[in-house]
Amino acid sequence: MARRPAAGGRTRSGEPGAFESSPEFEITDRSAGAIRYLEHGYPSPLVRWHCHNEYELHYITASSGKVFVGDYIGEFRPGNLILTGPRLPHNWISSSDDGQRWELRDMVVHFEHDVIASAAEQIPELAEILPLLSDARYGIEFFGMEDRAERHLRAIREASGLARFGHFCQLMHELSRSARYEILSAMQLENKADDAGLDKVNAVVNFVIDHYHGNVTLGQAAAVLGMNESYFSRFFKKSTGNTFSEFLTRIRISKACELLSDTDRQVTAICYEVGYNNVANFNRRFLERKHVTPRAYRRQVRERLTRGGAGAASADR
Repeated sequence: MARRPAAGGRTRSGEPGAFESSPEFEITDRSAGAIRYLEHGYPSPLVRWHCHNEYELHYITASSGKVFVGDYIGEFRPGNLILTGPRLPHNWISSSDDGQRWELRDMVVHFEHDVIASAAEQIPELAEILPLLSDARYGIEFFGMEDRAERHLRAIREASGLARFGHFCQLMHELSRSARYEILSAMQLENKADDAGLDKVNAVVNFVIDHYHGNVTLGQAAAVLGMNESYFSRFFKKSTGNTFSEFLTRIRISKACELLSDTDRQVTAICYEVGYNNVANFNRRFLERKHVTPRAYRRQVRERLTRGGAGAASADR
């Protein structure tokens, strides 16, 4: 979430918030200690596509809508719990009918990498959460943590000093041991990425979002930035942690998941719609990313909706 007012943006398709030319960089308040607690209502001018240097643990208490984390687009509802890493763009946009408002929509904790990493050098027990922080560069959604997360966040809100840090450590310990999670984004920016690098990555993301359904090539993507293919490959891998081919696959499979969840289209039709011209290859790529077949994924989503809650997610680490 955000700390400073700014106007909300829209994508080129007219949908709020996801792949704008550049997210707004946010400077957050560092005066409240190593673990900073925030909460927000909705609607608010603070809701926009943005990033910052801190990790953000974001818990939804009310409303449903769309969540954007890097290149990921998904649905959220109360109980949604996501950890984002430094400079990973993100936004939550609630669906609001007839001007509906929520006084408390989300509970948020901000903390810095250097604080935890430095402390882990002196307190070995803290090192157990470092792998979790590494994965947070892509964004992580946790499942089955609703009651515990809200309980810990309320304790963090009410506490201060060492007591607050203790509640934070207990929550992070439980998250690091969770087996029910999903990695969200193919976009992972380095902590020291400058605004120019961020703009370049966003330009490629926009290009892929517009053209993933066709025969997108490495050369075409390189041409967007005026780079030769070799230089572009190194730049893209360094900036996102993915090869361009891996990134394109994740975009296509993410779109396929959306279509499987929200429509009744045949799997074969979805295969062609997301840019694959071979059903067997589509099924293989989907299984590699989600650890289930497309049909099994659709069945699991509908079972979760029938039960009215989130089920087990694929451990896509």
